[in-house]
Amino acid sequence: MLPGGEKIASQLAGRDPSTDIALLRVERSGLHPVALVAQPIAAGALAMAVGAENDAPTAALGVVSRATGSWRSMRGGEIDARIELDLRLRRRAEGGLVVDAAGQAIGMAVFGPRRRVLVIPAATIERVAGKLESHGRIARGFLGLGLQPVAIEGGEGSGAMVISVDPHGPGVAAGIHQGDIIVAWNGEPVRHMQTVLRALGPNSVGQTVTLGLRRAGETKETPLTIAERPAA
Repeated sequence: MLPGGEKIASQLAGRDPSTDIALLRVERSGLHPVALVAQPIAAGALAMAVGAENDAPTAALGVVSRATGSWRSMRGGEIDARIELDLRLRRRAEGGLVVDAAGQAIGMAVFGPRRRVLVIPAATIERVAGKLESHGRIARGFLGLGLQPVAIEGGEGSGAMVISVDPHGPGVAAGIHQGDIIVAWNGEPVRHMQTVLRALGPNSVGQTVTLGLRRAGETKETPLTIAERPAA
């Protein structure tokens, strides 16, 4: 929807679920996009999330409750800054702009865990959107394994059980079998599935990692070279 209320068609040019960013292509000239400002914002600063619902604008005013450095999302996306907002956001306003007290657009409002309102900052949007425009997708790491969290018998912690193996994936090339339990990733314990998911970001493609496996009660280490996830 344009500022005057006119609706025009758009096409999905690419999407990155790890950062919640989608790029839409609009076949219309003469449009003036909002300029994103990639600048730091401090805790305590005023911020407003703007969106639309039922063809009418919405706005929510609050403060920046937390502003820290870069972080990795639960899906492995690299976010340039963690900015949390103390405000009540309507569900349909997710994906709208966040502006500072000077009216400058600093990013996009999204829901995080427990409906916490987060900002995907301008620097992340510009970086990811550029890749989506040229490639249509963001590369993601691929193990070729279907995993299920499990508790290890005897109170020895937890891991990720292999419930399926892609016959053409890197897992089968590494000699991993159905029923194996991944208990360590490069020497670090795998206590949650998020440990594995976060490690499969764009920079993981081509890397070789050492997996600690439990098989038939025994522990062994297996190198695995991460591939790029095939396009859906």
